[in-house]
This record gives sequence, structure tokens and C-alpha cells, in this order.
Amino acid sequence: MPPWQKRLLAGAIVLVVLGLLAWPKVQPLLANDGSAPSTGATRDGAPANVVGYVAEPRLMRDRIRATGSLIADEAVDLAAEVSGRVTAIRFQEGRAVRAGQVLIQVNDAVLQAEREQLRTRIDLAETREARQRQLLESGAVSQDTYDGALAELNVLQAELDLVEARLDQTQVRAPFSGVIGLRYISEGAIVTPQTRIATLQRLSPMKLEFALPERYTSQVTLGDAVRFTVAGAADTATGTVYAIEPRVERDTRTLLVRARVPNPDGALLPGAFADIEVLVDEIPEALPVPAIAVVSELGGKRVWTVQDGQARQRRVETGIRTEAAVQITDGLAPGDTVITSGLQSLRAGQPVRIADLDVSLGEDGEVE
Repeated sequence: MPPWQKRLLAGAIVLVVLGLLAWPKVQPLLANDGSAPSTGATRDGAPANVVGYVAEPRLMRDRIRATGSLIADEAVDLAAEVSGRVTAIRFQEGRAVRAGQVLIQVNDAVLQAEREQLRTRIDLAETREARQRQLLESGAVSQDTYDGALAELNVLQAELDLVEARLDQTQVRAPFSGVIGLRYISEGAIVTPQTRIATLQRLSPMKLEFALPERYTSQVTLGDAVRFTVAGAADTATGTVYAIEPRVERDTRTLLVRARVPNPDGALLPGAFADIEVLVDEIPEALPVPAIAVVSELGGKRVWTVQDGQARQRRVETGIRTEAAVQITDGLAPGDTVITSGLQSLRAGQPVRIADLDVSLGEDGEVE
């Protein structure tokens, strides 16, 4: 290759390399010719377009979301205390029963006969005891003779009490008022203490049971309000936390919580799956900002604000945090405008212009 061709080729390579090095600086100028500057960028000192949020006091609620299940206030599987043949069923499936109502009668014919026999013997023993007492008072019999008559009466009375207790075991009674479910036996069936007769449940009020991650242990307290929804119900139901398990489950690292839920119309049923929100804090005059506006760094948290047409950094202290917002407890005042776009490209003192307002927190007057 002639020397002049080598020089021409070398010059071309140098020009290509210089062009590649200059391209990153030239590209923004070409991209912004005649159009509005993109968020966070300026052209010839023009203000950068940003999205702003005007901080104002609002009701702010801190909620924890969880899932759980409804359970009856009281529930028991009914069973007989003794084995025997069912002679009567005195309830209707799916109906309300009252506490103490007889639900099942097991054959008690033998015990009834024993009771009548004992009553007759007790009548005779009472007559004998009364006669011996009169004779004792007149000195006709000894104290030992009277004591024997009295002891016989007491033994028979104890035997009658035992039979009465065994008779009571032949009846299955409702331990509390509630709604009885489907029965699993028929009249004439032989039942044992292991035979399931039916399930009795008290459905008003109900209990809502759910588990929370252990990090919320210090946030949930007795009396906290809960809201939840169940499949097939359009309305949101409410309840109140009344019990917290005093330990964290080792396997799941969760805390078991129960809330009491009114159920006057019986619309809620045990076993239903529930989507739950627990209200752990409520601040009427909080100062929230969109969560995207808060930048976390090693030294703390900061936000970008618009002051005199320029971007300014503010160190802030934060409180409760929701999915959409963060409460600012120090560093901002009502009416301050916080920047929510282009935060990574902003620099202190950079001219900015509010091109749009952030309404991500809604206009309902509260933040949840």
C-alpha cells in the first residue's frame, strides 16, 4: 500500500474514534430539538419539567393485611355419654336449639325400673327410720338400732342419686344455645361415646382467626379494629381483636390473633375464607407524601422539593408507611411541593417547572 493511502486510512480511523467519543454529548441535543425538555433534563438552562405533590394534612390509617378464617363462637361435636339404642331424636337439622334442651334419648328402661324400685325401698326405710327415732326418744331402743335404720336410709338415697345420674347420661342435651347441624344417626341406632351425633355451633357473635408475621408483634393490641370481606358478600364486615396468642409459632414465625365479629343476621358462616385488614394506627392530621418521593440513603431519608423555582433537598423524618404513602413527621410543612418524578437526575439548585400534579393519594381525604 502506498504511504499516502496509509495516511488517509489512519486519518479516517481517527475521525471515527472522535465521532464515537463525542456522540453521547451530542445525542441529548439532537433529541431535544424544538421539543419540551424531558423530565430531569434541561436545554440551554431551561427549567426541567417535573411532577409535584403538594403536601397537606390528611387522615392517615396504618393497616396490616392478612388472610384468615371465620370460626363459630362455640362449637362442639355432640355424642352420648353411654352406649345404647336411640329411642328419640328431639331436634330438627339446621334449626336453633336452646341451652339444656334434650336432643337425643338413649334407651333408659332398665334404669327407670331401678329408680322406681329404689323409691319404694326408700319409702319403707323412711318409715322405719321415723319409727326407730320415736322409740329412741322413749328409750325403747338403743342408739345403735336407730343408727342402723338411718344408715340404711342414707345408703338407699345414695343409690337413687347414682341411678338419677346414670339416667341423666342417657339424654344428650344442648350445652349452649346455638344452631345444630346435620345429624348422623337415626332413631333405633346403637350409639357409643365415639358416635358423632351432630355438630352444635353458636354463630352470633363469630370469631375471626388469622396469623400475622412476627414483625407485627408490637403493633397489634387488644381492641384494634379489623375489616374483612368473604366470598359471596358484597359488604365489608368489621370486628375487634379480643385475644392474641402469647407466643410466636416456631415453624411459621407467625402470631395467631382472634377478633370477635357481630353476626346478628347469621350471614357469616364458620370456615369462610376472609381477606383481612387490621387497623393498627390512625392519625387524623398526618402529613403524607407519595412513597416514591422519599429517597432512602445511608444517612437517613430525603425528599426533593420545589423552592423558588429550583430543586432543593430536604432531610425528613418518617412515621407510618402504607403501600402508597409515607408519613412525614419532620422536615416538611403543609403546602410544600414535593417532586415525585426524575429524582435520580435532579441536582440541587437546578431550575424546575411543575408540569403536572401527582394525585396518587386520591382525593377522598384519607390515606390507607
